[in-house]
Amino acid sequence: MAVLIGLAVGFLARKYIAEARVATAEASGKKIISDAEREAESIKREAQVEAKDTIHTMRAEAERELKSRRSDMQRLERRLMQREETFEAKESEIDKRDKRIASWEEHLKSQESKLMKAATEQKRLLEKVARMTAQEAKDNLFQKVTDEVKRESALFIKEEEAKAREEAEKRARKIISLAIQRCASEHVAETTVSVVPLPNDEMKGRIIGREGRNIRTFENLTGINLIIDDTPEAVILSSFDPVRREIARLTLEKLISDGRIQPARIEEMYEKSKAEVENEIREAGEEAAFEVGIHNLNKELVRALGRLKYRTSYGQNVLMHALEVAHLSGIMAAELGLEPKLPKRAGLLHDIGKAIDHEVEGSHALIGAELAKRLGEGNLISHAIEAHHGEVEIKTIEAVLVQAADAISAARPGARRETLESYIKRLEKLETLADSFDGVEKAFAMQAGREIRIVVQSDSVDDLGSATLARDIAKEVEDQLDYPGQIKITVIRETRVVEYAK
Repeated sequence: MAVLIGLAVGFLARKYIAEARVATAEASGKKIISDAEREAESIKREAQVEAKDTIHTMRAEAERELKSRRSDMQRLERRLMQREETFEAKESEIDKRDKRIASWEEHLKSQESKLMKAATEQKRLLEKVARMTAQEAKDNLFQKVTDEVKRESALFIKEEEAKAREEAEKRARKIISLAIQRCASEHVAETTVSVVPLPNDEMKGRIIGREGRNIRTFENLTGINLIIDDTPEAVILSSFDPVRREIARLTLEKLISDGRIQPARIEEMYEKSKAEVENEIREAGEEAAFEVGIHNLNKELVRALGRLKYRTSYGQNVLMHALEVAHLSGIMAAELGLEPKLPKRAGLLHDIGKAIDHEVEGSHALIGAELAKRLGEGNLISHAIEAHHGEVEIKTIEAVLVQAADAISAARPGARRETLESYIKRLEKLETLADSFDGVEKAFAMQAGREIRIVVQSDSVDDLGSATLARDIAKEVEDQLDYPGQIKITVIRETRVVEYAK
């Protein structure tokens, strides 16, 4: 019982304590809630105050900004109104100006019409006074301007040529003179016939043979004409081919020396002479190449070069001429600081076409260029060959040197000769060509046709016209005449006044 009572008392005590604690806790919680509500209310009031202040501030700023924008809008409106007023004023001014321009255009059209009528009337009066139409006046003016331009062009060309000659003449003269001084070859003058001496006139009959069989055999084999006339103790061999003529000469000399002249013997001697001439041709070609210092020439080129030994041009031996051109080309190349081997090779071969021009149709320069190219020579050599007579445009310095050397070798005194008939014809053509130009009073061919002096009429040709005339005549001479070397054109203009003292 005591225990039970103790347990009941303990339970009641604990319950009372617990209830006291709960009451205390409830009172404390209420207090806390009350304090929290008061604090929340305070915070709420403070937030409301702050929100009101912020709203008031934002509203003030918004009002200020709105006021500023309204002020800006008002200014823009005033400016737009001012611009509109300005544009309206300008538009009004433009309308007035357009009206004035239209009025001026009408006035100008009326004035233009009046001026056109006045110009037409003036033109009619001028044509009446001048006694020429407007087109004739234009043509006259154009002719005067053309003549003036020609005069000025001639003056300019003359000055430029003088400057160029002043700069280049000394050096060119020095180079050419040095080349000429260091090279001088002999030239053998030959013709298209060969004369063979006979021991007696009885030999003529033996050469003719019974019923002419010996002479027919001889001519058929050699391809030349054997002329037996009244010339004592001599016969003449005639042919345009110098190699065939040389073979025929040797054959006839062997037959005369042997004394046995018959068809079989003629054939035998012809073959021996042909072999000798072929050997001489080969040796001549090899010697020429060796003299110039050229190696590795094709055998056909060496043979063609040797054939030039029996070819002449205006009496000048072509092989000697080729050697001289080779030497001159090499010397001038050396003077210019160039390698002389190529110009010398081109100079030696420049007339190679003359060795076969009897067999092939065409110019010897073009034939020689084709032959050289076919036998392994380069483009520079073939171009120098084909261009040395100006038949094609010169493109290399080697071609220039070969052309100059060819002119020097052919034109120097004593190098060539011509027949009297061809010489006289060339002089006559030269003087006739010069006389055909307007303003020429007299023309004289001088220095064996290497210079022509032209006397002009001083009242129709002035100084500048003289320069133009000389250039025109030189061009016509180049186009129409064939001649060795060059021809000097000298135009003489003088004024003479004569009075007599009585």
